[in-house]
Amino acid sequence: MSTERILAEITEMIEVVLADYGTGDVEIGMDTLFTDDLEMESIDLVALAGQLQERYGEQVNFAEFIAGLELDEIIGLTVGALVRHVEGSLVGAAR
Repeated sequence: MSTERILAEITEMIEVVLADYGTGDVEIGMDTLFTDDLEMESIDLVALAGQLQERYGEQVNFAEFIAGLELDEIIGLTVGALVRHVEGSLVGAAR
């Protein structure tokens, strides 16, 4: 699966999670920050984890991904980092 396709799918998931609030004027891309740009809170990340689970199943473990990060890495988490994690998880699962 291409990086562009994964980015598009994650963008759709973010839009679903933030449907009540909207994404404002933020154009979601690889450098978009979950906290600063999208103003996502922990409950939103939990909802995003559910969306990822629905779409990719056990292949992508968002909780494990987050657990492996330091606090400053979580605060600075970009959409691109998640896209790369999903991409790596899918490639690993295909082996």
